Amino acid sequence: MFVMTTSDAVTTLTLNRPPVNAISEEWVRVFEEKLDELSRGPRSTVLHIRSEQKVFCAGADLKEVRERMDVADGPDRMYGYVASIQRLYARIERLPQVTLAEIGGAAMGGGFELALACDLRIAAAEAKVGLPEARLGLIPGAGGTQRLTRLCGPALASRLILGAEILDGTTAAALGVVHWAVPRAELPARAVEVARRVASLSPAAVAASKACIAAAGHKDRGGYTDELEFTRLLLSDAETRRRVEAFLAGTADKTKPTKE
Repeated sequence: MFVMTTSDAVTTLTLNRPPVNAISEEWVRVFEEKLDELSRGPRSTVLHIRSEQKVFCAGADLKEVRERMDVADGPDRMYGYVASIQRLYARIERLPQVTLAEIGGAAMGGGFELALACDLRIAAAEAKVGLPEARLGLIPGAGGTQRLTRLCGPALASRLILGAEILDGTTAAALGVVHWAVPRAELPARAVEVARRVASLSPAAVAASKACIAAAGHKDRGGYTDELEFTRLLLSDAETRRRVEAFLAGTADKTKPTKE
């Protein structure tokens, strides 16, 4: 269902529930377990989420949805199921690691909501992404209405959610819904390139930056104060001091006159 490996400060979590990585109750439970492993495992700066299947994630397990609809307490069971996905995605959003979604194929409904919970999204130009729940008389209730609106504003979120519009990767990138779109053949290499570039940064600085970015979305939080406090903490961090000293030493070398 999931395969997780860590190398050079990048943890790669591969979704592998054939045929479409449908989100079942077990899928949510095992995903939570993998995040538990991440917190205990080797130190990493990036969580790179990708798929072994042709699709990234097609959303809810339709067999389980049907089973819930056929019982008297179906709405309550559906509420609990969606709430569990909300909690999982909120946990992903709060991770200290930078999260990167590599979208090689369709990311629909809850699958796209997973990608929206990540910090960065890179998609194949040919991939399809969207929140089409309104076609079924439902809503993207695992955080989709909130994250898409924060990401691109109410006008575009309304267009995509109320119109149940499906975008290809190229259009999604042009609208700012994903950060990069590349030909499918180039996607794995480009995703690894992004992950490695981020992993080369200071983990403490990355985590602090994530916290400050999150604060910007909450009017009741003092993001500017957070910046000052994190700056003070980072200046006491051994790795930060090493990086700054190396940078200053390199700058000093460049200012020295050269012998002719």
